[in-house]
Amino acid sequence: MEANIYDLKVPLNSRDLDYEHRTIDTIEAGGFLTDEFFNQAITSTCRLRISQITYPAKLRSLQKGLAMVHGVKRATVHLEFKEAKVLFDPNLTTETLILKAIADIGFEADLISVGDEAYEVHLKLDRASSGDMGAIKSSLEQAVGVTYVEMEVVERMVTVGYEPDRTGPRSILQFLEKYGARLYVPPKRRELEQHQEACAYRNLFLFSCLFSVPVVAFAMVLPMLPPYGDWLNFRVCKMLTIGMVLKWIFCTPVQFLAGGRFYVGSYRALQRKSANMDVLVAVGTNAAYFYSVYIVFKASTSNSFRGKDFFETSSMLISFILLGKYLEVMAKGKSSDALGKLAHLAPDTACLMNFDDNGSLLSEVEIDTQLIQRNDIIKIVPGAKVPVDGIVIGGESNVNESTITGEARSICKSTGDKVIGGTVNENGILFVKTTHVGTDTTLSRIVQLVESAQLSRAPAQKLADQISKFFVPVVVVAAFVTWLGWLICGEIGLYPKHWIPKGMDEFELALQFSISVLVIACPCALGLATPTAIMVASGKGASLGVLIKGASALQNAYKVKTVVFDKTGTLTVGRPEVVSVVLFSTFPMQEVCDAAIAIESNSDHPFAKPVVEHAKKMRRKFGARSECCKRVQNFEVFPGGGVGGKIDRKTVLVGNKRLMRVHNVDITPQVDRYTIENERLAQTCVLVAINGKIAGGFGVLDTPKPGTKAIISFLRSIGISTIMITGDNLATAFAVARGVGINKVFAEMDPIEKANQIKSLKTRGNIVAMVGDGVNDSHALAAADVGIAIGAGTNIAIEAADIVLMRSNLEDVVTAIDLSRQTVYRIWLNYIWALGYNIIGMPIAAGILYPFFGIRLPPWLAGACMAASSLSVVCSSLLLKCYRRPLNFQST
Repeated sequence: MEANIYDLKVPLNSRDLDYEHRTIDTIEAGGFLTDEFFNQAITSTCRLRISQITYPAKLRSLQKGLAMVHGVKRATVHLEFKEAKVLFDPNLTTETLILKAIADIGFEADLISVGDEAYEVHLKLDRASSGDMGAIKSSLEQAVGVTYVEMEVVERMVTVGYEPDRTGPRSILQFLEKYGARLYVPPKRRELEQHQEACAYRNLFLFSCLFSVPVVAFAMVLPMLPPYGDWLNFRVCKMLTIGMVLKWIFCTPVQFLAGGRFYVGSYRALQRKSANMDVLVAVGTNAAYFYSVYIVFKASTSNSFRGKDFFETSSMLISFILLGKYLEVMAKGKSSDALGKLAHLAPDTACLMNFDDNGSLLSEVEIDTQLIQRNDIIKIVPGAKVPVDGIVIGGESNVNESTITGEARSICKSTGDKVIGGTVNENGILFVKTTHVGTDTTLSRIVQLVESAQLSRAPAQKLADQISKFFVPVVVVAAFVTWLGWLICGEIGLYPKHWIPKGMDEFELALQFSISVLVIACPCALGLATPTAIMVASGKGASLGVLIKGASALQNAYKVKTVVFDKTGTLTVGRPEVVSVVLFSTFPMQEVCDAAIAIESNSDHPFAKPVVEHAKKMRRKFGARSECCKRVQNFEVFPGGGVGGKIDRKTVLVGNKRLMRVHNVDITPQVDRYTIENERLAQTCVLVAINGKIAGGFGVLDTPKPGTKAIISFLRSIGISTIMITGDNLATAFAVARGVGINKVFAEMDPIEKANQIKSLKTRGNIVAMVGDGVNDSHALAAADVGIAIGAGTNIAIEAADIVLMRSNLEDVVTAIDLSRQTVYRIWLNYIWALGYNIIGMPIAAGILYPFFGIRLPPWLAGACMAASSLSVVCSSLLLKCYRRPLNFQST
């Protein structure tokens, strides 16, 4: 289905912004998408990345703040993408002022782009000087069809936006030819940011380990190895030992340098009156660190004070969390690789044909595909890829559209037919008039769909941040109440003095209880609950043939209620084979097989090879002892019909009913019944005619994978509905679906329609999983809540998916869903354990048992308990290593 785009022009007063907005809102309320094209002189557009927007309340405050900026006409903020599109009057404000206004609101923003990105070209000027750049910009801005110009004077780079109906990249390149203009591809911003983020976390982790390892050695290893650790107990000043000083020295860089990002994150969160994981980490590590500093100073001023510092708790906590952050960034997957591979389906160059005013050919020039403009005439030779979308104006050929439809068949293209960029011309020359270029091609739109769907997923780790919003204030309040309660009770004498340990007073005892509450409630276990389970489950899944690429897949797969299967290569084997042979005349079987072998051996059609192989088997079955070596004369390909030629002066045709009708071959009722019955059984009929009479036929079928019906039955038994979606014809699709037990089918769909159908299913409240293997499935895989790719499929489908079945076994669809359920159960159990541990431990740390049993948790012991809670969460996650495939499926 092709989207219709209408240019709706509404007369508006430039100052009547309310009417302008109401007009757009009315159109969008009717279910249509709008793109605003206002007077170029008074309107400009910029896209911004907002880094700290996390929930709808902040989205509304940002939109309200942007609307109040003088000169801003319209601002749209996407919470999922963390991006904003701002429409503004360049005479009243600029991008810089908008960025400053966003900063004043309390958010950080980066400029992504200015102007309409749909049509732009990036050039580098090798022979231009810095003094030329101003003149070049002025000349470009006055050129016909140019909408905007952006320049980097130092790098001598220029980005030019244009109207494709008036100009194009080739014209702009020729305009700047004297300055040595050439094309360049700017680096992908998201890829660069992801790489920088991963490197930053890796370097911070290694830096923290450099100092944390000695701290752990001084605190836990050497004291256990006398006499090697005895020197750590040598006193420097009163009760202050060398071990305390060394731990303090080595822990400080970890706390304030490696852990600096947690301070920044906490400050920003508190600025917005919220609390996230950074706040929890900062509170916990600060409590551990500054209490230890207090112990150091107390020991240096007392002859009897004996306190236990826990610098190792602070340094180890920061190191482990940095490691988790690094692994989390690396586990997000390489989505940009899928986008790059999609983009590379188009060829690098194309053959441009230049004509004079009379229509006479002047030249054929090989040009870069990026320089193709709308309405160019492109020549496509056999074996070449179609560079962009267009309409055939001359020639006839078969075009392999498997990259788009996923079906292993060629489609005949002739004058008036549309061709799609990235498809392959097989056996003839085509002359194509380009209609969609740049980011408007089908492949580019598929890239945009994949990118959009991937960016819209929320990471599972947000669950911990949501819990921390309430958890942090509760812990802080509890610690303060503990300190205040014990201090007041001590000052007014509500408990006896002998409760106070030697060397302490009421304030210090209250402070120890308070810090113990903070330390035992440290968020280490809460932060480890999700990533440890995900890492263990991912490793276990890989050993079972299920590659889980991120937390979002585990977050959503257990909720799947609908699984959508692609047909070819997913439900079916993907290798056509002959399942029946029939004779329709007095011709012997060996002669029919000889004719089929001789003719089809010269064809490159997907069905040719299985027909040849099966015909050879039939010859041997009927007693032939030698190989068929018939010579074919006048071999000819009939696009969309089949092939033909002469063998021993006999005219032979091999193909479908259309080919027979075109050559006036009589189709008897027997032949007609055979073809109809084959189509009902999802088989394609390959007919063989000799001297104008149909001699026999082959029924070709791409068979379902073994066990597919049992898998569909099992999914239905656990409450999951199944759907088949394919680009194949309706009759074949229904036949295959019936054979495997699927009742609902969407057939004859192109990639965009597949993605739209997935989105439609999602709007009905379904959690949808898509299982596919081809390039045509990549954007549907990304649009689904969970994309599952077949490992033997294309790399693009694998990159776009959330889960990859490495063994190409559909049984692993069941394994993936069940493993997800077990993993999410384990994550929830970890959260309950981590929070429950704190809920039980906090009252004990606050001293609730001290008046009755004399049991007190000093901060160092509270730190040990905190470490034990983290260890218990890790051990809980490690139990996933014992996961086995579903038993009731194995028995199916």
